[in-house]
Amino acid sequence: MRYLLLGYAMNDSLPGITAQDAQRLTHLNLAFGLIRDGLLSLEKLTHLDLLPRLRAWNPDLCLVLSVGGWGAGGFSTMARTPAGRARFAESCLQAVRRYDLDGLDIDWEYPCSDQAGIDASPADRENFTLLLQDLRIALRDKILSVAVGASAEFVRGTQMDRVAQLVDYVQLMTYDMRSGFTREAGHHAALYPSRGDLSAANVRDVVEIFRGAGVPREKMVLGAAFYGRTWKGVEDRCNGLLQKAQTVGLSGPRYGEITEAYLDENGFIPYWDADAQAGYLWNGTDFVSYEPPEALRLKCAFVREHGLKGLMYWEHGCDPSGELLHTIYTALTAP
Repeated sequence: MRYLLLGYAMNDSLPGITAQDAQRLTHLNLAFGLIRDGLLSLEKLTHLDLLPRLRAWNPDLCLVLSVGGWGAGGFSTMARTPAGRARFAESCLQAVRRYDLDGLDIDWEYPCSDQAGIDASPADRENFTLLLQDLRIALRDKILSVAVGASAEFVRGTQMDRVAQLVDYVQLMTYDMRSGFTREAGHHAALYPSRGDLSAANVRDVVEIFRGAGVPREKMVLGAAFYGRTWKGVEDRCNGLLQKAQTVGLSGPRYGEITEAYLDENGFIPYWDADAQAGYLWNGTDFVSYEPPEALRLKCAFVREHGLKGLMYWEHGCDPSGELLHTIYTALTAP
């Protein structure tokens, strides 16, 4: 079986993608298109002229435009009416044709929720499905995917059984599962729960949540993090794991920064949580959750063992060395 290996790349990361990177990926998600006045805007993507080079390096690479991201609004207002959805779908189709793209990825974060400071409505639950229906019709046989929040809350705000029938695959954002909304230090991208952790902030439980909501395993793509989450002022017990912190989970450092300035430096010591199958750093006061290569190998093994569609990661520019992409590629393509 050929598993999908998808990488998200923000605009500034596109020039750094190498021929070897392109040849290892099956899909590249271009992040992000936005919604302006109800229509697709590519104002943030200034390196689309590089796409022919990527295709030359790997003619089989699927180039997919991702629309949305954290704090990107406009979805709820646009999707409220049939006319609004139709206009948006047509603008997406025009962009796909103009840049010879292979499809569209919708990253609405999140339907029915205004926690990111975006427009929202209880009607988003149904309108999310209706928007995907219109995009499916407009794009025909092109790729249509969604990135979804890794929580039961996201499931409650959507109709995932219907969504799963419309899209080619569902990307589970199994990272930031502990993030900027909690002061309890812990793993943000764990495969399994830590001992004593009663939350569902782990891959195993999230997969079951979405399976129960009607998403087939064979349409699920797991998410991996090329960056860490940091809690500061953590109580000095159990190496900080599941302890109270003075801050919420702050974004960063990126994996490239971890290997250069954190591992065995500035008092940080790397630890491995065998229960969660996840790595972290601890220096007595600060807790850094991140995914070392071994954690990614185990995530790939989970994909293969449970019949999932593949693995995606955020974000390509966070690991300039290519170590993590190489790890995933090797694990997913091994006999």
